[in-house]
Amino acid sequence: MSGDMNVQLREIMCLPAETEWIEFKEAKNNYDFDKIGKYFSALSNEANLNEKPAGWLIFGVTDKLPREIIGSNYRLTPSGLDRLKEEIARHTNHQMTCSAIHELMIDGKRVIMFEIPPAARGIPTTWKSVAYGRIHESLGPLGLHEIEVIRRQAPLDDWSAKVCEGATLADLDPEAIAFAREKYKEKHQEFASEVDEWDNISFLARAHVCRQGRITNAAIVLLGKSEAAHLLSPAIAHITWVLRDKDEVEIDYAHFELPLILAVDKIFSKIRNLTVRHISGETLFPLEVTQYDPWVVREALHNCIAHQDYPQSARITVTERPDSLMFTNRGDFIPGTVQSVIERDVPPDQYRNPFLAGAMVELKMIDTIGSGIKRMFRIQRDRNFPMPDYDLGETGVVKVTIPGRVIDERYTRMLIKRKDLTLMDVITLDKIQKGYSITPEERTGLRKKKLIEGRHPNLYVSESVAAETDTRADYIRKRSFDRAHFKSLVVAYLKAYHEANRAEIEDLLLDKVSDALNEEQKHHFIRDLLQEMRKDGTIMPIGRTKAAKWVLVPDQVHDA
Repeated sequence: MSGDMNVQLREIMCLPAETEWIEFKEAKNNYDFDKIGKYFSALSNEANLNEKPAGWLIFGVTDKLPREIIGSNYRLTPSGLDRLKEEIARHTNHQMTCSAIHELMIDGKRVIMFEIPPAARGIPTTWKSVAYGRIHESLGPLGLHEIEVIRRQAPLDDWSAKVCEGATLADLDPEAIAFAREKYKEKHQEFASEVDEWDNISFLARAHVCRQGRITNAAIVLLGKSEAAHLLSPAIAHITWVLRDKDEVEIDYAHFELPLILAVDKIFSKIRNLTVRHISGETLFPLEVTQYDPWVVREALHNCIAHQDYPQSARITVTERPDSLMFTNRGDFIPGTVQSVIERDVPPDQYRNPFLAGAMVELKMIDTIGSGIKRMFRIQRDRNFPMPDYDLGETGVVKVTIPGRVIDERYTRMLIKRKDLTLMDVITLDKIQKGYSITPEERTGLRKKKLIEGRHPNLYVSESVAAETDTRADYIRKRSFDRAHFKSLVVAYLKAYHEANRAEIEDLLLDKVSDALNEEQKHHFIRDLLQEMRKDGTIMPIGRTKAAKWVLVPDQVHDA
C-alpha cells in the first residue's frame, strides 16, 4: 500500500500549481487546527465540483514548482493523527472526516497525506457552519453559485409525494379538511366563492395535497386522523412540546399527533409567551412586547414540519426554556449554511419534501418556499431581539433557537438608532454580543465600518457604537490601558514596598487588565509585562523559583 501511495504522491506533485482540490503545506512542526478545518471543507467541496474521488492536503512538501519533499514533524505520534480525525469530525456538518491519513517515509523524510472525501452530492461540506472553497490558491467561503452547483446534483427522493398505501379519504380528519379550506380561501381569494362547492377530492387536488385522487404521505401528515398514523409506519409524524426550568429540569410536556395542520395552534397555546418591557430610545416610556413574535414561532414550527426527515422515525420537538424556544427536526440542513440562505436573492429550489412544502404554501402555512428563514431574522431585528441561532453541529439534526429576551438595553437602542446597518451586519454583531466566533471576512467587514475593536477572538463593540449606546464605561473596561501605564503601577508599588512576588503583582493588576481578555490571557499579559520590564532594565528577580521576588534595579531605586 505504501508503494502505491508513493507513486500517487509523485503523480500529485507533478500536477499544475493551480489545482483546487490539492494543497501542499510545509508544516514542519505545527499548523493551525482551524486552518486545517477550513482546508478540509474547501478541498472536499472542490473535489466534488471537479468530480475527483478525493481532495488532498499534504504536509511536508513545498507548494511552488518544482515541488520538493522537505518532511514534516506534525503530530508525530499515530494517536495524534487519529485524534485529529475525531477533532475534524466534531466541526463538520456530517461529522465527515478524512477517508484516511497516510504517513510516508521518503528518503528519511516524513510526508503526511490527508485523503479528504468529496462533499456529498447535494450538500456542501462545512467547517463550523461555513462552506469553504478555493479560487486558484486562495482559501475563502464557497461562492453561492458553487453551492448551487452542489445542491442541484442529486434530486432527493420525495417521501412526501408518495402514495400512502391503504389510505382512503376516510382516513382524513373532517375538521382538518374544513380548516384547510379556510386557509386555502385566504391564500386564493379569487376562488373563495367556489371552494365550498368543490368536493373533498377536488379540493385536495387543487390544494396539491393529493395526486390523481390518491392519498399521499403529505395528506396524512397534514390532514390525517390520529388513528391513521400507522399508515405512515415506520415513519412517524408527531410533535412533542417540553417545558424546562432554568436548571434544565423538565416540569411539563405534551405530545401532539395527526393532523399536524391543527397541532400548530395547539402547541402555540402551550407556549408561555410572556410580556417583556424595554426602553426603545425613541420615547421615555418602555415598550411592551411579547417574548416571541407569533409569526416567527409558527414559521419555525412549520419549517420543522416541511423539512422533517419522517422515515427516520423521530419526533419534532419544541423545547421551551425561561428565555428561549428551541425547535428540533431530523434531516441535514439542505442549503448547507444559514448565511447562504440569508444572502441569496431568490429562494432555494431543492427541498427534502417538496410536495409537502408545496401543499403547505397552498394552505397558507408557509410563504413562498424558502423565504421564511430570512424573514424570521428580519422580524427579530425589527423587534430589537437577538437573532435566531441555527445549530447544525449534530449530523442529521437541525436545531433552531429563538431567543425570548432582549439583548443588553443599550445595545438594543443601538439597533433602533442604526437603521443603516445591513441584516448581515446585525447578524454578525449579534454573534459578538453572544460571545460566538465570527469568520475573518465578517471581522474585516465590521472593522471597515468601525463597528468592532479588539484582537481576535476577544472582540467587542467599538467606541463609535459605544457612544451611540451609552456603553462608554463598558468600552473603557474592555480596552487595555497603554502598557506604560501598567509598568508605572508596578514601579510605584515596588518603590513603596521594595519587593513583590508574582501573586502580589497579579493582585495589583488583574482587575485593571482589559475585560476583553479571559483569565488565562490576563495572567499571560502580566507575565509578559514583567519580562519586558526585566529586559529593559527596570526590574529584576531575586531567586529563580515561583517564590522569587521582583525588585527595582539599583538605578531605578536611586531615581526614586
